[in-house]
Amino acid sequence: MKTIAVLGSTGSIGTNTLDVVRRNRHLYQVYSLVAGQNVELLNTQILEFRPKLAVTATSDGVARLTDCLTAAGLPRAEWPELLWGDAARVTAVRAAEVDTVISAIVGVAGLEATYEAVCLGKRVGLANKEVLVSGGSLVMDAVAKFGAELLPVDSEHNGAHQCLRAGNRKQVSKLILTASGGPFRNTPAADLAQVTPEQALNHPTWKMGNRITIDCATLMNKGFEVIEACWLFDFAPSEVGVVIHPQSTVHAMIEYSDGSVLAQVSATDMRMPIQYALTYPDRAEAPVPKIDWGEARKWEFLPPDFEKFPLLKLAYQCQEAGGSATCTLNAADEIAVEAFLQGRIGFLSIHEIVQETLSRIPSRTPGSVDDILEIDRESRTLARELAKCRAAGTGWQATVTA
Repeated sequence: MKTIAVLGSTGSIGTNTLDVVRRNRHLYQVYSLVAGQNVELLNTQILEFRPKLAVTATSDGVARLTDCLTAAGLPRAEWPELLWGDAARVTAVRAAEVDTVISAIVGVAGLEATYEAVCLGKRVGLANKEVLVSGGSLVMDAVAKFGAELLPVDSEHNGAHQCLRAGNRKQVSKLILTASGGPFRNTPAADLAQVTPEQALNHPTWKMGNRITIDCATLMNKGFEVIEACWLFDFAPSEVGVVIHPQSTVHAMIEYSDGSVLAQVSATDMRMPIQYALTYPDRAEAPVPKIDWGEARKWEFLPPDFEKFPLLKLAYQCQEAGGSATCTLNAADEIAVEAFLQGRIGFLSIHEIVQETLSRIPSRTPGSVDDILEIDRESRTLARELAKCRAAGTGWQATVTA
Protein backbone atom coordinates (compact mmCIF):
# COMPACT_ATOMS: atom_id res chain seq x y z
CA MET A 1 0.00 0.00 0.00
CA LYS A 2 1.53 3.30 -1.14
CA THR A 3 0.61 6.47 0.76
CA ILE A 4 0.45 9.48 -1.51
CA ALA A 5 0.66 13.26 -1.28
CA VAL A 6 -0.82 14.98 -4.33
CA LEU A 7 0.55 18.47 -4.98
CA GLY A 8 -1.91 20.12 -7.35
CA SER A 9 -4.81 17.76 -6.71
CA THR A 10 -7.43 19.83 -8.55
CA GLY A 11 -5.46 20.22 -11.78
CA SER A 12 -5.37 17.85 -14.75
CA ILE A 13 -2.54 15.66 -13.44
CA GLY A 14 -3.96 15.70 -9.92
CA THR A 15 -7.44 14.61 -10.96
CA ASN A 16 -6.01 11.89 -13.20
CA THR A 17 -3.83 10.70 -10.32
CA LEU A 18 -6.87 10.42 -8.11
CA ASP A 19 -8.67 8.48 -10.84
CA VAL A 20 -5.81 5.95 -10.78
CA VAL A 21 -6.17 5.77 -6.97
CA ARG A 22 -9.95 5.39 -7.29
CA ARG A 23 -9.48 2.34 -9.51
CA ASN A 24 -6.80 0.80 -7.26
CA ARG A 25 -7.96 1.33 -3.68
CA HIS A 26 -6.09 -1.81 -2.63
CA LEU A 27 -2.78 -0.28 -3.75
CA TYR A 28 -2.95 3.42 -2.83
CA GLN A 29 -4.24 5.69 -0.12
CA VAL A 30 -4.16 9.48 -0.03
CA TYR A 31 -2.50 11.22 2.91
CA SER A 32 -2.58 14.84 1.74
CA LEU A 33 -4.18 16.93 -0.99
CA VAL A 34 -2.71 20.29 -1.99
CA ALA A 35 -4.81 22.62 -4.14
CA GLY A 36 -4.92 26.25 -5.20
CA GLN A 37 -8.18 28.16 -5.48
CA ASN A 38 -10.55 25.41 -6.64
CA VAL A 39 -11.95 24.81 -3.18
CA GLU A 40 -15.18 23.24 -4.42
CA LEU A 41 -13.35 20.43 -6.20
CA LEU A 42 -10.97 19.99 -3.27
CA ASN A 43 -14.01 19.59 -1.01
CA THR A 44 -15.34 16.83 -3.27
CA GLN A 45 -11.95 15.11 -3.23
CA ILE A 46 -11.80 15.25 0.56
CA LEU A 47 -15.22 13.64 0.85
CA GLU A 48 -14.16 10.81 -1.46
CA PHE A 49 -10.54 10.14 -0.46
CA ARG A 50 -10.54 11.22 3.20
CA PRO A 51 -6.99 12.59 3.45
CA LYS A 52 -5.35 13.45 6.77
CA LEU A 53 -4.32 16.90 5.50
CA ALA A 54 -5.72 19.36 2.95
CA VAL A 55 -3.97 22.55 1.84
CA THR A 56 -5.23 25.61 -0.02
CA ALA A 57 -3.31 28.54 -1.45
CA THR A 58 -4.73 31.18 0.92
CA SER A 59 -6.41 31.60 4.29
CA ASP A 60 -9.57 32.60 2.43
CA GLY A 61 -9.42 29.20 0.74
CA VAL A 62 -9.40 27.47 4.13
CA ALA A 63 -12.41 29.55 5.22
CA ARG A 64 -14.31 28.62 2.06
CA LEU A 65 -13.31 24.97 2.44
CA THR A 66 -14.56 25.01 6.03
CA ASP A 67 -17.93 26.24 4.79
CA CYS A 68 -18.03 23.53 2.10
CA LEU A 69 -17.23 20.72 4.51
CA THR A 70 -19.79 22.02 6.97
CA ALA A 71 -22.45 22.21 4.26
CA ALA A 72 -21.57 18.66 3.18
CA GLY A 73 -22.40 17.42 6.69
CA LEU A 74 -19.05 15.71 7.28
CA PRO A 75 -18.59 15.27 11.05
CA ARG A 76 -15.77 17.43 12.42
CA ALA A 77 -14.01 14.36 13.77
CA GLU A 78 -13.59 13.13 10.18
CA TRP A 79 -12.20 16.36 8.75
CA PRO A 80 -8.59 16.50 7.61
CA GLU A 81 -6.26 19.07 9.10
CA LEU A 82 -6.74 22.26 7.07
CA LEU A 83 -3.71 24.44 6.28
CA TRP A 84 -2.77 27.06 3.71
CA GLY A 85 0.26 28.68 2.09
CA ASP A 86 3.83 27.84 1.13
CA ALA A 87 4.88 26.22 4.41
CA ALA A 88 1.76 24.04 4.38
CA ARG A 89 2.72 22.60 1.00
CA VAL A 90 6.00 21.47 2.52
CA THR A 91 4.15 20.01 5.52
CA ALA A 92 2.01 17.97 3.11
CA VAL A 93 5.02 15.93 1.91
CA ARG A 94 6.94 15.80 5.17
CA ALA A 95 4.84 13.24 7.08
CA ALA A 96 6.60 9.91 7.68
CA GLU A 97 3.53 8.08 6.34
CA VAL A 98 3.98 9.63 2.88
CA ASP A 99 6.23 7.54 0.66
CA THR A 100 5.13 8.87 -2.75
CA VAL A 101 4.60 12.46 -3.87
CA ILE A 102 2.95 13.51 -7.13
CA SER A 103 4.34 16.96 -7.94
CA ALA A 104 1.83 18.64 -10.24
CA ILE A 105 1.59 22.24 -9.04
CA VAL A 106 2.02 24.53 -12.02
CA GLY A 107 4.86 27.01 -11.70
CA VAL A 108 7.73 27.58 -9.33
CA ALA A 109 5.26 27.37 -6.42
CA GLY A 110 5.81 23.62 -6.43
CA LEU A 111 9.60 23.79 -6.11
CA GLU A 112 10.02 24.01 -2.34
CA ALA A 113 7.72 21.12 -1.46
CA THR A 114 9.14 18.93 -4.22
CA TYR A 115 12.70 19.65 -3.12
CA GLU A 116 11.73 18.77 0.45
CA ALA A 117 10.31 15.43 -0.72
CA VAL A 118 13.55 14.71 -2.59
CA CYS A 119 15.65 15.59 0.46
CA LEU A 120 13.54 13.15 2.49
CA GLY A 121 14.37 10.38 0.02
CA LYS A 122 10.78 9.85 -1.16
CA ARG A 123 9.57 8.74 -4.55
CA VAL A 124 8.48 11.78 -6.57
CA GLY A 125 6.30 11.52 -9.65
CA LEU A 126 7.31 14.76 -11.36
CA ALA A 127 4.80 16.57 -13.55
CA ASN A 128 5.99 20.08 -12.65
CA LYS A 129 8.49 21.19 -15.30
CA GLU A 130 9.51 24.28 -13.35
CA VAL A 131 11.17 22.18 -10.63
CA LEU A 132 13.98 21.16 -12.99
CA VAL A 133 13.80 24.12 -15.36
CA SER A 134 14.37 26.52 -12.46
CA GLY A 135 16.39 24.37 -10.08
CA GLY A 136 17.74 21.41 -12.01
CA SER A 137 21.26 21.32 -10.56
CA LEU A 138 20.08 21.76 -6.98
CA VAL A 139 17.34 19.13 -7.26
CA MET A 140 19.41 16.49 -9.05
CA ASP A 141 22.26 16.91 -6.55
CA ALA A 142 19.72 16.23 -3.80
CA VAL A 143 18.37 13.17 -5.65
CA ALA A 144 21.87 11.70 -5.69
CA LYS A 145 22.66 12.70 -2.11
CA PHE A 146 19.45 11.43 -0.46
CA GLY A 147 18.62 8.48 -2.70
CA ALA A 148 15.26 9.79 -3.83
CA GLU A 149 13.45 8.40 -6.87
CA LEU A 150 12.49 11.04 -9.43
CA LEU A 151 10.11 9.50 -11.97
CA PRO A 152 8.77 11.69 -14.78
CA VAL A 153 5.03 11.90 -15.33
CA ASP A 154 5.06 14.06 -18.47
CA SER A 155 4.24 11.72 -21.34
CA GLU A 156 7.45 12.49 -23.25
CA HIS A 157 9.84 12.05 -20.33
CA ASN A 158 7.92 9.07 -19.08
CA GLY A 159 8.30 7.56 -22.54
CA ALA A 160 12.02 8.32 -22.50
CA HIS A 161 12.34 6.68 -19.07
CA GLN A 162 10.70 3.54 -20.44
CA CYS A 163 12.92 3.49 -23.52
CA LEU A 164 16.08 3.92 -21.45
CA ARG A 165 15.22 0.82 -19.44
CA ALA A 166 15.78 -1.23 -22.58
CA GLY A 167 19.56 -0.97 -22.84
CA ASN A 168 22.88 0.45 -21.76
CA ARG A 169 22.62 4.23 -21.24
CA LYS A 170 26.24 4.64 -22.39
CA GLN A 171 25.29 3.28 -25.80
CA VAL A 172 22.54 5.88 -26.31
CA SER A 173 23.64 8.72 -28.57
CA LYS A 174 20.44 10.79 -28.74
CA LEU A 175 17.10 11.31 -27.04
CA ILE A 176 14.25 12.45 -29.27
CA LEU A 177 11.16 14.13 -27.80
CA THR A 178 8.01 14.47 -29.87
CA ALA A 179 5.76 17.53 -30.05
CA SER A 180 2.28 17.81 -31.50
CA GLY A 181 3.23 21.11 -33.09
CA GLY A 182 0.39 22.91 -31.36
CA PRO A 183 -2.47 24.80 -33.05
CA PHE A 184 -0.17 26.85 -35.30
CA ARG A 185 1.89 24.07 -36.84
CA ASN A 186 0.52 24.91 -40.31
CA THR A 187 -0.07 28.62 -39.74
CA PRO A 188 2.17 30.87 -41.84
CA ALA A 189 4.68 32.77 -39.71
CA ALA A 190 3.37 36.09 -41.07
CA ASP A 191 -0.06 35.36 -39.56
CA LEU A 192 1.14 34.74 -36.02
CA ALA A 193 1.09 38.44 -35.12
CA GLN A 194 -2.73 38.37 -35.34
CA VAL A 195 -3.22 35.23 -33.21
CA THR A 196 -5.79 35.56 -30.41
CA PRO A 197 -5.69 33.86 -26.99
CA GLU A 198 -8.78 31.83 -27.96
CA GLN A 199 -6.99 30.46 -31.03
CA ALA A 200 -3.85 29.69 -29.05
CA LEU A 201 -5.84 27.82 -26.40
CA ASN A 202 -7.35 25.50 -29.01
CA HIS A 203 -4.83 22.67 -28.68
CA PRO A 204 -5.40 19.86 -31.21
CA THR A 205 -4.47 16.95 -28.92
CA TRP A 206 -4.33 17.62 -25.17
CA LYS A 207 -6.63 19.27 -22.64
CA MET A 208 -4.42 21.24 -20.25
CA GLY A 209 -4.23 24.41 -18.19
CA ASN A 210 -4.04 27.78 -19.92
CA ARG A 211 -0.35 28.48 -19.41
CA ILE A 212 0.91 25.12 -20.62
CA THR A 213 -1.46 25.28 -23.60
CA ILE A 214 -0.02 28.64 -24.69
CA ASP A 215 3.49 27.26 -24.13
CA CYS A 216 2.58 24.42 -26.49
CA ALA A 217 1.44 26.97 -29.07
CA THR A 218 4.84 28.74 -28.93
CA LEU A 219 6.77 25.42 -28.53
CA MET A 220 8.17 26.87 -25.29
CA ASN A 221 6.74 23.86 -23.51
CA LYS A 222 8.90 21.60 -25.65
CA GLY A 223 11.87 23.81 -24.83
CA PHE A 224 11.18 23.30 -21.14
CA GLU A 225 11.00 19.57 -21.79
CA VAL A 226 14.42 19.63 -23.45
CA ILE A 227 15.85 21.31 -20.34
CA GLU A 228 14.09 18.84 -18.07
CA ALA A 229 15.33 15.87 -20.11
CA CYS A 230 18.92 17.07 -19.84
CA TRP A 231 18.65 17.00 -16.03
CA LEU A 232 16.61 13.81 -15.71
CA PHE A 233 18.70 11.66 -18.01
CA ASP A 234 22.09 13.38 -18.01
CA PHE A 235 22.08 14.50 -21.64
CA ALA A 236 23.76 17.55 -23.14
CA PRO A 237 21.35 19.84 -25.00
CA SER A 238 22.97 18.81 -28.29
CA GLU A 239 22.01 15.19 -27.50
CA VAL A 240 18.28 15.97 -27.18
CA GLY A 241 16.28 16.38 -30.36
CA VAL A 242 12.71 17.51 -31.00
CA VAL A 243 10.49 16.23 -33.79
CA ILE A 244 6.97 17.34 -34.67
CA HIS A 245 4.57 14.38 -34.48
CA PRO A 246 0.96 15.62 -34.84
CA GLN A 247 -0.61 12.28 -33.92
CA SER A 248 0.97 12.40 -30.40
CA THR A 249 1.19 8.60 -30.24
CA VAL A 250 4.96 8.18 -30.24
CA HIS A 251 6.04 10.06 -27.11
CA ALA A 252 9.81 9.64 -27.11
CA MET A 253 12.58 7.78 -28.89
CA ILE A 254 16.18 6.92 -28.15
CA GLU A 255 18.83 6.42 -30.76
CA TYR A 256 21.76 4.11 -30.10
CA SER A 257 25.28 4.64 -31.36
CA ASP A 258 24.73 1.97 -34.04
CA GLY A 259 21.71 3.85 -35.44
CA SER A 260 19.01 1.65 -33.90
CA VAL A 261 16.00 3.58 -32.57
CA LEU A 262 13.56 2.52 -29.86
CA ALA A 263 10.24 4.32 -29.43
CA GLN A 264 7.63 4.40 -26.67
CA VAL A 265 4.11 4.34 -28.07
CA SER A 266 0.80 4.66 -26.22
CA ALA A 267 -2.60 6.35 -26.29
CA THR A 268 -2.78 10.04 -25.37
CA ASP A 269 -4.03 9.45 -21.83
CA MET A 270 -2.09 10.81 -18.85
CA ARG A 271 -3.26 8.04 -16.53
CA MET A 272 -0.77 5.63 -18.07
CA PRO A 273 2.40 7.64 -17.22
CA ILE A 274 0.95 8.54 -13.81
CA GLN A 275 0.35 4.88 -13.01
CA TYR A 276 3.81 3.96 -14.32
CA ALA A 277 5.37 6.43 -11.88
CA LEU A 278 3.37 4.90 -9.03
CA THR A 279 4.02 1.23 -9.82
CA TYR A 280 7.59 1.37 -11.20
CA PRO A 281 9.47 -0.95 -11.67
CA ASP A 282 6.32 -3.08 -12.01
CA ARG A 283 3.53 -2.57 -14.50
CA ALA A 284 -0.19 -2.94 -13.95
CA GLU A 285 -3.36 -2.80 -16.01
CA ALA A 286 -4.10 0.83 -16.78
CA PRO A 287 -7.54 2.35 -17.52
CA VAL A 288 -6.43 3.65 -20.92
CA PRO A 289 -7.35 2.55 -24.44
CA LYS A 290 -5.00 0.14 -26.17
CA ILE A 291 -3.81 0.86 -29.69
CA ASP A 292 -5.73 -1.16 -32.26
CA TRP A 293 -3.04 -2.40 -34.62
CA GLY A 294 -5.73 -3.74 -36.93
CA GLU A 295 -6.65 -0.19 -37.89
CA ALA A 296 -4.86 1.65 -40.69
CA ARG A 297 -3.00 4.66 -39.36
CA LYS A 298 -0.40 7.21 -40.44
CA TRP A 299 2.31 8.75 -38.30
CA GLU A 300 4.10 11.91 -39.40
CA PHE A 301 7.48 13.18 -38.22
CA LEU A 302 8.57 16.69 -39.16
CA PRO A 303 11.46 18.94 -38.10
CA PRO A 304 10.54 21.92 -35.88
CA ASP A 305 10.77 25.42 -37.34
CA PHE A 306 13.16 27.24 -35.00
CA GLU A 307 12.70 30.55 -36.82
CA LYS A 308 8.92 30.44 -36.58
CA PHE A 309 9.06 29.28 -32.95
CA PRO A 310 12.16 31.03 -31.54
CA LEU A 311 11.37 30.22 -27.90
CA LEU A 312 12.37 26.60 -28.56
CA LYS A 313 15.79 27.75 -29.75
CA LEU A 314 16.06 30.07 -26.75
CA ALA A 315 15.50 27.14 -24.38
CA TYR A 316 18.41 25.25 -25.91
CA GLN A 317 20.61 28.34 -25.57
CA CYS A 318 19.69 28.84 -21.91
CA GLN A 319 20.46 25.23 -21.01
CA GLU A 320 23.80 25.50 -22.79
CA ALA A 321 24.55 28.72 -20.88
CA GLY A 322 23.85 27.09 -17.51
CA GLY A 323 23.52 28.97 -14.22
CA SER A 324 20.20 30.67 -13.58
CA ALA A 325 19.34 31.38 -17.23
CA THR A 326 16.65 28.70 -17.34
CA CYS A 327 15.10 30.03 -14.13
CA THR A 328 14.77 33.47 -15.71
CA LEU A 329 13.50 31.87 -18.93
CA ASN A 330 10.64 30.19 -17.05
CA ALA A 331 9.74 33.23 -14.94
CA ALA A 332 9.69 35.66 -17.87
CA ASP A 333 7.66 33.25 -19.99
CA GLU A 334 5.00 32.87 -17.31
CA ILE A 335 4.58 36.64 -17.02
CA ALA A 336 4.52 37.13 -20.80
CA VAL A 337 1.98 34.34 -21.29
CA GLU A 338 -0.21 35.89 -18.59
CA ALA A 339 -0.09 39.26 -20.38
CA PHE A 340 -1.00 37.59 -23.68
CA LEU A 341 -3.94 35.74 -22.15
CA GLN A 342 -5.18 39.04 -20.72
CA GLY A 343 -5.05 40.57 -24.20
CA ARG A 344 -2.42 43.13 -23.24
CA ILE A 345 0.31 41.96 -25.63
CA GLY A 346 0.43 40.11 -28.92
CA PHE A 347 1.48 36.51 -29.47
CA LEU A 348 4.90 37.41 -30.86
CA SER A 349 5.61 39.70 -27.90
CA ILE A 350 5.88 36.64 -25.64
CA HIS A 351 9.27 35.84 -27.17
CA GLU A 352 10.33 39.48 -27.21
CA ILE A 353 9.68 39.92 -23.48
CA VAL A 354 11.40 36.65 -22.56
CA GLN A 355 14.46 37.45 -24.63
CA GLU A 356 14.73 40.99 -23.28
CA THR A 357 14.40 39.77 -19.70
CA LEU A 358 17.20 37.27 -20.25
CA SER A 359 19.43 40.00 -21.63
CA ARG A 360 18.96 42.16 -18.52
CA ILE A 361 19.00 39.63 -15.66
CA PRO A 362 22.55 38.52 -14.86
CA SER A 363 23.04 34.77 -14.66
CA ARG A 364 24.48 33.28 -11.49
CA THR A 365 24.67 29.90 -9.77
CA PRO A 366 21.90 29.43 -7.17
CA GLY A 367 22.94 27.51 -4.08
CA SER A 368 19.56 27.07 -2.40
CA VAL A 369 15.82 27.11 -3.01
CA ASP A 370 15.74 30.65 -1.60
CA ASP A 371 18.30 31.73 -4.22
CA ILE A 372 16.15 30.27 -6.98
CA LEU A 373 13.02 31.95 -5.65
CA GLU A 374 14.83 35.30 -5.47
CA ILE A 375 16.04 34.99 -9.07
CA ASP A 376 12.50 34.04 -10.04
CA ARG A 377 11.10 37.14 -8.31
CA GLU A 378 13.64 39.46 -9.95
CA SER A 379 12.93 37.99 -13.36
CA ARG A 380 9.16 38.29 -12.93
CA THR A 381 9.41 41.89 -11.78
CA LEU A 382 11.41 42.89 -14.83
CA ALA A 383 9.25 40.88 -17.24
CA ARG A 384 6.14 42.49 -15.77
CA GLU A 385 7.55 45.98 -16.40
CA LEU A 386 8.56 45.03 -19.94
CA ALA A 387 5.05 43.71 -20.57
CA LYS A 388 3.61 47.02 -19.39
CA CYS A 389 5.83 48.86 -21.85
CA ARG A 390 4.77 46.60 -24.69
CA ALA A 391 1.09 46.93 -23.72
CA ALA A 392 1.44 50.73 -23.71
CA GLY A 393 2.89 50.60 -27.20
CA THR A 394 6.24 52.03 -26.15
CA GLY A 395 9.74 50.68 -26.63
CA TRP A 396 11.76 49.14 -23.85
CA GLN A 397 12.21 51.97 -21.39
CA ALA A 398 15.70 52.81 -20.18
CA THR A 399 14.22 53.16 -16.72
CA VAL A 400 13.21 49.49 -16.66
CA THR A 401 15.92 47.66 -14.78
CA ALA A 402 16.22 44.43 -12.80
